[in-house]
Amino acid sequence: MSFCAFSQTSQVKFGIKAGVTFPTISANGGASAYDGPEPRDYKTNTSFYLGGTVDIPVSAVLSIQPGLTLIGKGGKAQVYNSNFEPGSNLYIFEGSYKLNTMYLEIPVNAVFSFNIGDGNIFFGVGPYYGFGIGGKIKIDGVETRGDIIANEKSERNVKFGSDEDFKRGDFGLNFLAGYQLKNRFNIHAGYGLGLTTITGRNISYYQEKNRVLSVGVGFSF
Repeated sequence: MSFCAFSQTSQVKFGIKAGVTFPTISANGGASAYDGPEPRDYKTNTSFYLGGTVDIPVSAVLSIQPGLTLIGKGGKAQVYNSNFEPGSNLYIFEGSYKLNTMYLEIPVNAVFSFNIGDGNIFFGVGPYYGFGIGGKIKIDGVETRGDIIANEKSERNVKFGSDEDFKRGDFGLNFLAGYQLKNRFNIHAGYGLGLTTITGRNISYYQEKNRVLSVGVGFSF
């Protein structure tokens, strides 16, 4: 009864948001009997996000906030591959690997808001589901085959699927915090913690999970 009464006197708000992401990937070996190459040591990449939200009040301090976001993820790493065979059969590749992926992400956050100063400070947490829609893999390095040394530079589209580069689905948790100004603008930061592996090609000997730090601005209507 109190929820219905509050909903009738409170206004559902719509919002837009945009900003910068600093994604990386957490990669860990999954099996005790390790039967594959070492997982990459990913570092932070840079991308962006753009999205919208619907703020549905539940009480004076709590609202449920679903949304839809186009968000860039990925990471970058130094790679080294070798067949460890001397002479004319020697193969070595050493260089950089950069992954840029784009997801459509649906978060559903519980947001707590408290009046402080000339605005409201807010905190939120909730699950998200991301759907991979595209991306690029860039490789730049030096390749050695026997006595021949050559630069190698390539770029290709990411393929999504359980037996492709990466799985299309990404499920995890969102954490967010920010400050809402009286003029309806807000500044905020967030962190996306991937809980399911995105590793494709049916690989089971290590797992890769998305990690995304973001900062940006928003406006509510």
